[in-house]
Amino acid sequence: MEVLQLILNGLMSGTILAVPAIGLTAIFAVLRFTNFALASHMTIGAFAGFVANVTLGWPVVPALVAAFIVAVGLVTDEYVLKPFRAAGFITTAIGSIALTIALENCVRFVFGNELRGYDLPIRRDWVMGGLRVGPQQVENLVFAVIAMALLFAFLSFTRTGKAMRAFADNPMLASIKGINSDMVARLVSFVAMGLAGLGGMLIGLDTTIDPLVGFKTILSIFAAAVVGGLGSLPGAVVGALVVGVGEELSLLFLSPAYRSAIGFVAILLVLTLRPRGILGAQAY
Repeated sequence: MEVLQLILNGLMSGTILAVPAIGLTAIFAVLRFTNFALASHMTIGAFAGFVANVTLGWPVVPALVAAFIVAVGLVTDEYVLKPFRAAGFITTAIGSIALTIALENCVRFVFGNELRGYDLPIRRDWVMGGLRVGPQQVENLVFAVIAMALLFAFLSFTRTGKAMRAFADNPMLASIKGINSDMVARLVSFVAMGLAGLGGMLIGLDTTIDPLVGFKTILSIFAAAVVGGLGSLPGAVVGALVVGVGEELSLLFLSPAYRSAIGFVAILLVLTLRPRGILGAQAY
């Protein structure tokens, strides 16, 4: 029963993890670099949702919208990371690491280092067939699934979404066809960082938040993207579920302090056995 409980916990945490993992792999698919600044934007989104929920008294759903639409990700990409892109993906990735450290310290300066929680009702866990699950966990799962479903519907059925997929598949051909590369880059940055902010708040709804909430999760997110196939959005979902379940099952034989090591192990195994990831590194 303990194994089943851990698998259930892993599937739920993996679904939440998939939201920012999709953002990370979308940026890689279109802009061709790994934007580690996603970690700080998870933190910013989590605190934007905190302000909306606790300070302004908004319900959870509008607060989640606030966590998504905070435009810091678009601004930082346009004015900080975009000038680096001409120098190559390594320089840009290093720049994103510096950016995430700077932004996390800005959050620390404004909000301090203490743990904070959202204004949520206290509810008992549900017990079904010997398995325990929290009502907030279920709500977070539903929010994550809805966000991912809306994204995939946008990419599959809208003109703009199809343009983004075309640009990810073949940037040169897409440009010849008249697709505006700058517009696609800005839209991808906005959506990806919005997903990061949403993911940061979803994590905080189940636990607490502090200025390092994104930094503590970025390895698992990167591992999910690599395991699924860096550049594949469905792969990011599969990779997140694999990493989430793996981290929970590791508690059978490892201290919780070492669960983040599962991300390293997953990356090493994938790079050794299947370098393109579970679903392959096909864009979108």
